[in-house]
Amino acid sequence: MSLTPELLLHGYSIGIFPMAEHRDDPELFWVDPKFRGVFPLDGFHISRSLARRIRNCDYSVTINRDFAGVVDGCADRTDTWINAELRGLYQQLHQSGRAHSLEVREGETLVGGVYGVTLGAAFFGESMFSRRKDASKIALAYLVDRLRQTGFRLFDTQFLTAHLATLGAIEIPRAQYRIELEEAINASADFVADVPQSPDGVIQRITQTS
Repeated sequence: MSLTPELLLHGYSIGIFPMAEHRDDPELFWVDPKFRGVFPLDGFHISRSLARRIRNCDYSVTINRDFAGVVDGCADRTDTWINAELRGLYQQLHQSGRAHSLEVREGETLVGGVYGVTLGAAFFGESMFSRRKDASKIALAYLVDRLRQTGFRLFDTQFLTAHLATLGAIEIPRAQYRIELEEAINASADFVADVPQSPDGVIQRITQTS
């Protein structure tokens, strides 16, 4: 199938999302999981070791500074569902303010990040990557804190992985997901709002609610 940004957003709004079998496969298919991975925004688990890493590492965190670099980092693996068509669609959504990235840098080097699509107060997490120890965990911690501070209600991770489960992600049935999705997309949030995101502030806000 050939997708437009508008059709892609419509898919998200009704609870489905596209994937390719692999990087070089031109075909896309819609996915509608029976159980959906979500991150309760008040349930992110930050371990003592991760808290120490956030406080002591020399990483810097930015948003929307290198969206294409984050998508390419996520696709730079043996098995990826991000083909050329999806990459182009995400870039168009980013240019229209509907897709965002959060970057983790060591100096000027991009070492980790996460990106996703937004509709109302729903954030559809697409993928993340890490080229340094804990970079993706740090990206998720900063992302959850930003989503909480800027009014988001739903953080969709599509699938639940063992890695995400250790950080507090859960699975919910399709019917429950669609109820939460409808509530979220009919609310408003502002991903790019200017909010404090110091290391100590992120840790404090997350640990107070988890």
